Amino acid sequence: MSAVVQESPLPGLAGDCLWERDQLHTIVVDPSAGAPPRQKIQIVPLKGLPVVAVLLGFVVYAIASNKLWPLMLCHVAGGALWTSIDLFVGLAVGPIIGGMSPPSRAEFSAKFMPKMVIIMPTVVTMTLASGLQIAGHLGNLKIDAPQHKWLIASMIIVGIMAVIALGVLEPANITVLWEMNKPEPNPEIIGRMMKRFVYTAGITGIMQIATLVIMSKVATL
Repeated sequence: MSAVVQESPLPGLAGDCLWERDQLHTIVVDPSAGAPPRQKIQIVPLKGLPVVAVLLGFVVYAIASNKLWPLMLCHVAGGALWTSIDLFVGLAVGPIIGGMSPPSRAEFSAKFMPKMVIIMPTVVTMTLASGLQIAGHLGNLKIDAPQHKWLIASMIIVGIMAVIALGVLEPANITVLWEMNKPEPNPEIIGRMMKRFVYTAGITGIMQIATLVIMSKVATL
């Protein structure tokens, strides 16, 4: 076994509060010793699950009670979070990640992506479930309702966004975290999945703007 010899200053006695600058001691380093094991990434942050349970529980209560105020709260809050997250990730976080070095990008992903695993399904469920209940509560699902055509258009756009969020974003997110937990992560897979995540978030963010226009029109009819 070969060894690397390093020399470093040896501090003086603590009782004398002295620093002996001319003293040296030898450290033997075994180059065969590997780096310390990487901390495993928690794909689903367990600390966030109680918050998710409370939010989804409130959605169930709002639908079961069929009261307009809690339904509106769930729909507006969920829709606002969904829209803002998509726009922020696609238009702000995406360019920042693109300019990072691979190690910095990996460190950022390890902290950012697990949160998105539970945030996106929660806000999508809040928005869609409460929105459909509101439409039925107000009678806007009837064919002769003046808002019916606009709501159908909104449902088509939101349905596409939901498929993208749950069928593209979420698998890409989990793939990144799964790959980073491997003993030897593949940087190409991580980079490709991160790009997919950011680009599709930007696409859904632009589609969210169309939804805002439609819902503003529905509110004025």
